[in-house]
Amino acid sequence: MTDAARPRVLVAADRMALTAIRQALEDEFEVAAAGQGLDAFEPAAIDGTACIVLDIKLRGLDGFDVCRRLKAEPRTASIPVLFLTNINDRVDEAPGFEVGAADYLWLPIRPSVVRARVRAQVELKVLRERLEQLTLVDPLTGVANRARFDTALENEWRRMARAGRWLSIAVVEVDYLKRIIERQGQSAGDDRLKTIAGSLVRSARRAGDLVARFSAEEFAIILPEIEPQMMQGMLRVIMTGVVADAARADAGQRIDPVTVSIGAVSVVPGREKTIAGALAGADRSLGEAKRAGRDRGVHLDLGSLAKTVVPRG
Repeated sequence: MTDAARPRVLVAADRMALTAIRQALEDEFEVAAAGQGLDAFEPAAIDGTACIVLDIKLRGLDGFDVCRRLKAEPRTASIPVLFLTNINDRVDEAPGFEVGAADYLWLPIRPSVVRARVRAQVELKVLRERLEQLTLVDPLTGVANRARFDTALENEWRRMARAGRWLSIAVVEVDYLKRIIERQGQSAGDDRLKTIAGSLVRSARRAGDLVARFSAEEFAIILPEIEPQMMQGMLRVIMTGVVADAARADAGQRIDPVTVSIGAVSVVPGREKTIAGALAGADRSLGEAKRAGRDRGVHLDLGSLAKTVVPRG
């Protein structure tokens, strides 16, 4: 098995403990040493990590504080943390579990115990992720469902509020989906939704972007750090991408063109702004796009209240 196929275990420990843990795990896991300081535990630095082994008393780090921070960040909260400590220190395990640790490993290292405990936590993580897939993914299109969208929007809203950065949200409706279903059947409508979902995912492909099934005929997209002018360009990318992808899917068949209408807002979250207000603004903008003839977007800058109609072409 190659390293790329092995679950990755990040270890923050002194050289002697790191060597012992690597020897215990190397047949099943890719073992990586954490860099110095708290930067080693930033979400971007540990993407793809299946488990973290963290020495409570590693020089320069407070293990409890690091674990608390990991569990407070949505992108790292699901990674199991195993605290490493010396069996002679008579550590009270309760504080570690209170900050979110999954288990303890004790020095000196016992390879069979380390393998069993790390393996158990990695397998539990995989099972939790599979369960989330069943509960947070739209079964027809494979994108996020409304529940996942709501949670992700709350998280991104708080994150952008702390950073004072722009957050853009789009609600995308499939034009005349009911007409397609009436003329060609439900399976044709389902195929349209799956094609459009794939197109939206290709357009909104940055790490923080999220495409979700918002309702029967609608999708919603979360786009962190996209300011108003960028969002207007993004609307054109989304609309042209949908038309092109649908045309490719319909190659050789006489099927009505598939287009979408979009209502979008851009906002810097703050005390005077709310998620409900932002979604209401996107919904109103979508209504305006539909009344204006569909196959277009309407964008609202919630900072200046400037409204822009964005044609597809």
